[in-house]
Amino acid sequence: MSQPSRLFARPRLVVFAKAPQPGLVKTRLISALGAQGAADLARRMLQHTLQQALAAHVGTVELCMSPAPSAPAWAGVSLPAGVECCDQGPGDLGQRMARAVDRVTDTLAQPILLMGTDCPALSAAHIAQAAQQLQHHDAVLVPVADGGYVLIGLHAPCPSVFADDMAWSTAVVAGETLRRWAALGHSVWTGPMLHDIDEPGDLVHVPLKWRFGPKGSWQNAAIAPVKYGD
Repeated sequence: MSQPSRLFARPRLVVFAKAPQPGLVKTRLISALGAQGAADLARRMLQHTLQQALAAHVGTVELCMSPAPSAPAWAGVSLPAGVECCDQGPGDLGQRMARAVDRVTDTLAQPILLMGTDCPALSAAHIAQAAQQLQHHDAVLVPVADGGYVLIGLHAPCPSVFADDMAWSTAVVAGETLRRWAALGHSVWTGPMLHDIDEPGDLVHVPLKWRFGPKGSWQNAAIAPVKYGD
């Protein structure tokens, strides 16, 4: 039986990202793209994710940053107008995600859609659909082919899905998250399987218009300022 529609506050769209610094982001792609090429791709995926979140028109978009927004690592990284910024803070991935979920759902009393930046296939339409489904479910999840997920949505803190015993960055994350929600009796909507970009073999899923040059340096279209909705 489908869940009744909730009295629904607009969600906050929280995008988790590291500063696109050569040698410090997308390190598993350095063998294929070089350190600068991997950082350029990270920057392009960050731009794309923020643009898609804004284009979904479902709520405030926030970039949750590592390191903090004031850090020199973010110098020269331009962000679209209307994006709020905050600090991820310390801790492992689960601790940082749990803190973001607690802040938005508890302190701000809003639902949250929390997403990463590694999936060029994540579109405004996917985000809007997840927001719509969160009106009818306790949680939403958009999985990726490597066993993780690119988007998670919740109405309330859920410590068990971010607990220390979650094997982050492995092929069991999405399945284990769904298992823990089932144990809690949560109703869950699962979106379509997408592909993120972590390993050299994943580069086949990079959009053609983002393609890179023979030495791993990205063409101008990949690193130039991107028009809204590109």
